[in-house]
Amino acid sequence: MTSDGFNFAWSKNEINAVRHHLGEVAQSTAFKGSLRSQQFLRYIIEKTLKGEIDSLKERTIGVELFRRSPDYDTGQDAVVRVTASDVRRRLLQHYGRYGDASEFHIQLPRGSYVPEIVQHELSVRLATEARFVEVSEEPAGGKIDSPWERESTKTREYLWIGMAIGAATCLMLVLAGVELSSAFKSKPATALPPWTAILQHGHETQIITSDPNVEELQELTGHDVSVSDYANHRFIPDGTILTRDQEQFYRFYQHADNAAAVDTPLAVSIARLVPGDISIRIHSARSLRLTDLQNDDNVILIGSPRSNPWAELFQNQLDFRFVFHKELTQEIVENVHPRAREDARYLPTARGFATGESFALVALVHNPNQSGRVLLLAGTNGEGTEAAGHMVTDRDHLVEALKYCGISTSGPVQDFELLLKLGTLAGSPSVTNMVACHLLPSRSSR
Repeated sequence: MTSDGFNFAWSKNEINAVRHHLGEVAQSTAFKGSLRSQQFLRYIIEKTLKGEIDSLKERTIGVELFRRSPDYDTGQDAVVRVTASDVRRRLLQHYGRYGDASEFHIQLPRGSYVPEIVQHELSVRLATEARFVEVSEEPAGGKIDSPWERESTKTREYLWIGMAIGAATCLMLVLAGVELSSAFKSKPATALPPWTAILQHGHETQIITSDPNVEELQELTGHDVSVSDYANHRFIPDGTILTRDQEQFYRFYQHADNAAAVDTPLAVSIARLVPGDISIRIHSARSLRLTDLQNDDNVILIGSPRSNPWAELFQNQLDFRFVFHKELTQEIVENVHPRAREDARYLPTARGFATGESFALVALVHNPNQSGRVLLLAGTNGEGTEAAGHMVTDRDHLVEALKYCGISTSGPVQDFELLLKLGTLAGSPSVTNMVACHLLPSRSSR
């Protein structure tokens, strides 16, 4: 195992260490009271340790672990998907409280039943955490002890940074909505569009993280959640009859409010760009109210309308629009005003945590009837959203994108939408290419 990933070449000592850690997690407070989630976690870890990840598929898990018949209807019986979602939530809760004392970190990416087991060096985590933020409230899981106080008593610790810091921090930020401290210093990218519109003195900037559970709820029930229904917390139509497992997931959804895994590092990357005298607040999509958008704040929306329904409010300003294709059971991008050598539809070939092609959008638009601007960062999957975020937070890539769009790096701010195509490999974006860029009409011409 390495500090940045997952290794199939397990040594005997590593296997014993992982199994010991697995026992601690399965018996932790987060997993207490859910024997099924404990069994699921042990099952996928043991399969992984034995190198049997090819068998970690929904039907196989349903048959072997939950004793379903080999021909059972996975569309009607969502026991595997529901349990996997519950395990993701419990892992987030566990590492949010105890992650800074853990040698390993287990995570289960959305769209996959193959777990990742990560081992991290203390020095890496401390270097990252030194740039971190202050929060106004403790997280729901309890106070997180400072690792600096423990450093004098240990010469070496193994700590995770990716999901552990991300999950704990995002949980705190999402629940509290906090103002970031001046520890994040200005970066050169802030002098370029779209940041010159989004980060303005006298305007607070809100970062709205996605709601991956609403996407999963829509997949389980087959019902789309409009922004109006989402705002009113009507997540399923009245009179809808749910299966036992759908009802279980819905009860879980009502209490879970977690950001997608890619949102947290993206929010941190954005925060690093922000001068200390500009206020940023982070909210979860589900905690937001329509009145929060009816002001002059600038807004950064992370996620497509499927996972962040608030993005639907700004779709009509765009030519490239995310649409859920029911036959393909995934989001695609429709080009409502195709130009020369542009397609009317862009169909991804990679679902979450898969290898293939995906699409993403970076767009700067106006908030209707307000003076603020909205920056949309979204992908047809999590990898796409990650690529969109990297495009705008990396100065060199941002300069290249502005040049591609014909936008001056020093002129007036111009609304635009940039469509990206990216390759994905096992859950990570690889090569990203710019497909098309449309400059949008100014407010006065609308």
